Amino acid sequence: MAEFVDQVVLHIKAGDGGNGCASVHREKFKPLGGPDGGNGGRGGDVTLEVDPNTSTLLDYHHRPHRKAGNGKQGMGSNRDGATGEDVVLKVPNGTVVKNATTGEVLIDLVGAGTRYVVAQGGFGGLGNAALASTKRKAPGFALLGEPGDELDVVLELKTVADVALVGYPNAGKSSLIAALSAARPKIADYPFTTLVPNLGVVTAGETVFTVADVPGLIPGASQGRGLGHEFLRHVERCSTIVHVLDCATLEPGRDPLSDFEVIEGELAAYGELHDRPRLAVLNKADVPEARELAEMVRPMLEERGLRVFTISAATHEGLRELSFAMAEMVAAARAAKPIEEPTRLVIRPRQYGDVQFEIRRIDEHTFQVTGEKPERWIRQTDFSNDEAVGYLADRLERLGIEKALGEAGATDGAEVVIGPMEGGYVFDWHPTLDAAAVPGPRGTDNRIG
Repeated sequence: MAEFVDQVVLHIKAGDGGNGCASVHREKFKPLGGPDGGNGGRGGDVTLEVDPNTSTLLDYHHRPHRKAGNGKQGMGSNRDGATGEDVVLKVPNGTVVKNATTGEVLIDLVGAGTRYVVAQGGFGGLGNAALASTKRKAPGFALLGEPGDELDVVLELKTVADVALVGYPNAGKSSLIAALSAARPKIADYPFTTLVPNLGVVTAGETVFTVADVPGLIPGASQGRGLGHEFLRHVERCSTIVHVLDCATLEPGRDPLSDFEVIEGELAAYGELHDRPRLAVLNKADVPEARELAEMVRPMLEERGLRVFTISAATHEGLRELSFAMAEMVAAARAAKPIEEPTRLVIRPRQYGDVQFEIRRIDEHTFQVTGEKPERWIRQTDFSNDEAVGYLADRLERLGIEKALGEAGATDGAEVVIGPMEGGYVFDWHPTLDAAAVPGPRGTDNRIG
């Protein structure tokens, strides 16, 4: 059974807004006391929050569908519906959120307590009390609640650590983390013992930093061989890369220098890691033959501009010098990092004159209307109520859609689609009728058929 998951697809649905209420106040000797229908409640949001105590996305692997509560319907006596219950999903520090359809990065969640509303609940519909005006004193309708956002997102965990240990399986990365910190990863003498990134906290002087190993790097890891393709992303946030080279390997064709070249090739193929400072660690110096080999390859690595340390994770030889060298590089990276400004909420009000809708001519008799307002009004309208349909027609006319359709070449009886061509609302357009000259009983409106 999996214990560590660092990438999942999450199916999210925010709560729908509650419908408004159409009600008339009634009491003794006052049967028609005016409209008193309350507004519908707002749907609940789905929010992602960084939790320092969460280290895996396993819970969302088992339960990928998450839904917030719906808003309640408004009631008479001016009682608004209750707001839907929000859902807060805890994610590990370093979680990247992407749109599963487009691949667009929505946000990078770093820092304990960071929150992001990934799906907003729908607004509740207005009750007839809120819709009353001098022109329409007793509305016989209310607006419907709007649906909440629904989308699929990819949660991708990139470990937040200062130092990344890279190297072949069984190079001693897990043993090194265990020797440097209080972490206790699984250690054995067979390849791919480490199936998940391990984290350890190291203290060297006044510097405290975290170290992570990247399991499963072998030739072809960046193209999907072994486990490296899945875990190379965990190197991205690390400021320092440490090559752990096995000087006691018995595999034919392998030596510390060739191992270094192979791992560097995989890092280069993955990309975005060329600017990270490197250290080289020649491990297993407690084995006599390994110590001799380390002394031979050390000058060759130093010629490549690397600081080289000969260590033994088993006997702790050289670990103090290594930890202080890593601390020095981490401190330099932190000092070079620009100071982050506090996050501010920037509000950009809609500028005067912004286009609120667009009209596109599909063919001679078909026109499409798109825009936030008309599409929202369509969702709010109860088309089984003639008065609600008339109210929609008045809103569209005031927005200027009727005039714009005429200028675009629409004629009486043209087919007009509001919203997407598939799934939008389709009606027949009759431009000769206006709100003041609508025949028939109150609420009927022949402009929208």
